[in-house]
Amino acid sequence: MVSLDDAVLARLEKGGSRYEILVDPQLVDNWKSDNESVEISDLLAIEEVWSDARAGERPTSEALQRTFGTTDIYICASTILERGSIQLTTSQRRNLVDEKKRQIINEIASTATDPKTKLPHPRTRIENALDEIRFSIDPFKSVESQVGDAVKLLRPVIPLQFITVNLAFMVQGKDYGAVSQMLRDSIKKEEWMSNGNWACVVSVPGGMKNDIIDKVASRSPDVEVRELD
Repeated sequence: MVSLDDAVLARLEKGGSRYEILVDPQLVDNWKSDNESVEISDLLAIEEVWSDARAGERPTSEALQRTFGTTDIYICASTILERGSIQLTTSQRRNLVDEKKRQIINEIASTATDPKTKLPHPRTRIENALDEIRFSIDPFKSVESQVGDAVKLLRPVIPLQFITVNLAFMVQGKDYGAVSQMLRDSIKKEEWMSNGNWACVVSVPGGMKNDIIDKVASRSPDVEVRELD
């Protein structure tokens, strides 16, 4: 549960009345992306609905019943989040926007490549391009949806290509555990060689190719790797 110092206000104004809850700004982001991924009880800093949180004023049970059709805190809170707005200080908004921008840049850098070089764009180049097009980042909108919007606007500024590459790795048997655990979700094929080495083929976004190779090499210095056509 978020502390009161770090919580932000979610506010709904309806029928001339104001209803507020104190929430975790990071979990609000997750909840808005998938409201089944976060329990309302985890999201609330305190299980109260306020008419003025700063003054400590609460609405009556009758007012809650009239507005929300219930006095259940979790149902009221869910409605406030769905229909209301998040009240952020300038500092809170800046921090959330900076974090969401970092996530968007990382997602593009990890999945897109420069079609000329077949290599990922440096993160600083992507960041500068986002600044150049003055891309507006919503701190409470999912990374996935904003990446799609950003890519459409970025393409006239920097070339972007989304490809998948297949990499074949062969490592010594002693390194199997560390390497296979890291690659498990990307493995398309694997086999044990007669000499005791372990080989696999993985499919990864083009922008992640070098990172994946470096990570495997850090776990198996004698790794053999090649890119398949």
